[in-house]
Amino acid sequence: MEKMRPEDANIIVDSTYSRYHESDDDDSQSYISGQSLASSVTRYRYENGRRYHAYRDGSYYAPNDDTYSHYETIVHHLWLLTFDDKLYLAPIASPQRILDVGTGTGLWAVDMADAHPDASILATDLSPTQSTTAPPNIRFEIDDAASEWTYPPEAFDYIHLRGLTGCIRDWPSLYSQAYAHLQPGGYFEHAEFSVTTSADTEGSSHADKIYTTFSTTILAIGAEKTGQRFDTIEHMETWMRGAGFVDVVEHHFVWPIGPWPKDPKLKELGRWGERNWVDGLEGWVMALYTRILGWSYQEVVEFVKEFRKVIKNRKNHYFQDVRVVYGRKPREGEVETAGVKVETDRETAST
Repeated sequence: MEKMRPEDANIIVDSTYSRYHESDDDDSQSYISGQSLASSVTRYRYENGRRYHAYRDGSYYAPNDDTYSHYETIVHHLWLLTFDDKLYLAPIASPQRILDVGTGTGLWAVDMADAHPDASILATDLSPTQSTTAPPNIRFEIDDAASEWTYPPEAFDYIHLRGLTGCIRDWPSLYSQAYAHLQPGGYFEHAEFSVTTSADTEGSSHADKIYTTFSTTILAIGAEKTGQRFDTIEHMETWMRGAGFVDVVEHHFVWPIGPWPKDPKLKELGRWGERNWVDGLEGWVMALYTRILGWSYQEVVEFVKEFRKVIKNRKNHYFQDVRVVYGRKPREGEVETAGVKVETDRETAST
């Protein structure tokens, strides 16, 4: 098994059962079992003071630099707070083969590997920015979730995906691929947070307008420019059922933006929800606004500066929706149960 350069020693490609190959008409380089990607995937794009992935250059809007890695740590903590320190909500007991799609810095996958030391975990991403001190039962691969998955059918008993809104053009296809590569009885779980907030329905203050302008712009970019939609959260349950999953459950949560709620848990979520926006905002918009909308670097900097003032203003009481949907691949001969179960942990709006 060929490894990458020493500083990327834990990042390997396509070793035991997966094989990646681009079609002949794709401009990207082909990668086959055991081939090192160091010369390609680490030749990053540096743009407007941020660093971006090289593999499939331009297909993902967020940076992969140290600043964004720190931001991902904040978001991972926010998810753990939301789930009361659980890593997943699907009713799985002892998963053996786990796939984490779009792992980012790999924090969830590493925690999962620690929690399930007998499981074999594969975590994929466009960038080799994962931990170099990962447990031995985890393997990181450079791969694109939007491409055809080349794992053997039914290779996994649990597939996890979190925070890929705005990254995928054909979500139903991705859900179908998850279905095909799960063992019968296995679970697929997808978690996302919305780009819209309660400001979209509240009023006409400066804060309302800046939040609403942001969400409207981001949604339009996905719908009209890139084809990588940002309204993912609204469709996950439909896609899950459409792919053939049964026992579909949708959990609803909210993330306050700021510690304004009276409820202690929501107040703590709000503290980290504020950090989520303050620390994540520039990475969310820099590439999209400069590449797609034609803004200058300085215009984005000024926008982010003004928006952060609004976010940090504790007089503003906003929140965003968070949803987690999971479903089970039916066993042979099993009849699908009708409907979808919706569970809500939504306790906001009151101060």
